[in-house]
Amino acid sequence: MKSMTIEQAEKLITPGGKWVMLDIRSQEEFLRSSYPEALSIPQRQFEDDPEGSISRLDREKSYLVMCHTGDHSRDIVSLLQDHGIDAANLDGGWRAYLRLSLQRFMEEDQDEKRSEKTAAIERSIIKRFRKTVWSPFTKAVKDYQLIQEGDRIACCISGGKDSFLMAKLLQELQKHGPVQFELVFLCMNPGYNEDNWQIIKDNAKILGIDLTVFNTEIFDTVAEIDKNPCYLCARMRRGYLYSHAKELGCNKIALGHHYDDVIETILMGMLYAGKVETMMPRLKSQHFEGMELIRPLYLIREKDIKAWRDANELNFIQCACRFTENCLSCGGARGSKRDDVKRLIADLARQDPVIEANLFRSVENVSLNAVIGYKDREGVRHSFLEEF
Repeated sequence: MKSMTIEQAEKLITPGGKWVMLDIRSQEEFLRSSYPEALSIPQRQFEDDPEGSISRLDREKSYLVMCHTGDHSRDIVSLLQDHGIDAANLDGGWRAYLRLSLQRFMEEDQDEKRSEKTAAIERSIIKRFRKTVWSPFTKAVKDYQLIQEGDRIACCISGGKDSFLMAKLLQELQKHGPVQFELVFLCMNPGYNEDNWQIIKDNAKILGIDLTVFNTEIFDTVAEIDKNPCYLCARMRRGYLYSHAKELGCNKIALGHHYDDVIETILMGMLYAGKVETMMPRLKSQHFEGMELIRPLYLIREKDIKAWRDANELNFIQCACRFTENCLSCGGARGSKRDDVKRLIADLARQDPVIEANLFRSVENVSLNAVIGYKDREGVRHSFLEEF
């Protein structure tokens, strides 16, 4: 199969030329940011109506097909070639183009321009997104008592929109808040591919975040695990973060889970595990004495995080794990249970918007007089018959 790098593509794709960039990512992703003058036909359209999608193409042109990672586009290239259309695959996909764009921005003599962008991002948090981002952040910090005087917090950076916004919020709170605390921006590389890792580092520089980096081989460790590799990977990453944070003198780690993660977790527990529980805003570590986990984005909606990202023209990695690059967020056809629950909640919310808030409040309004059984803090199970 014919393929080319983004550097090779730039030499071939010219205005009015023979080669055209064909972006098969979702329409939402395409509208947010794409290769200049690219043509958009989402992968799903090719799958649902291949003949109709192909009829939109000019057979006199050649097409360089771009998905998110460079994996799903191969099937579309084969489809086009089978129909007599000249096509090639873009190695690394959109991710490779993003890496190259960020790299050039960082290499150019634009220190002043980068400083202006960092300042604009910080102003947007306090001004434009004060109601939707800053206020719910400070409310969560206050209501759940997430930060105390003298804390040393490891803000854990995964490279996505959530963790980077959390870093900026904590940074602003440290500058202007009433409580004195220290921050370490802790970033673990569990085995990211080169493009993802470079994107993470460049975004950190643009945002004015000084990363403390350490490497692990978690991805290689779980590569041969067939059953629940994601669960094992998450547990291992959490353990490494706790361990390194403690070595750095931190007493807390901060993770970037948001409001939508919380309500999805509540419903997933009911549907797939038969239990009622939530993702807590604050937890004491069971295995690392004196350590806590906090979730400062607990009251922030994902749509508002996306709005902040898009308004500042930022592009973050979506899914860095090599085991989930077929997930919906990367344009694949295979979704996780969380993807399914996310869609279910969205469908229900379209019918009645109060459903999302009710899911969140459901774990604040548990009546022990109206449940068959429950577990106490020591894990002892109790039945309603004990006090019947």
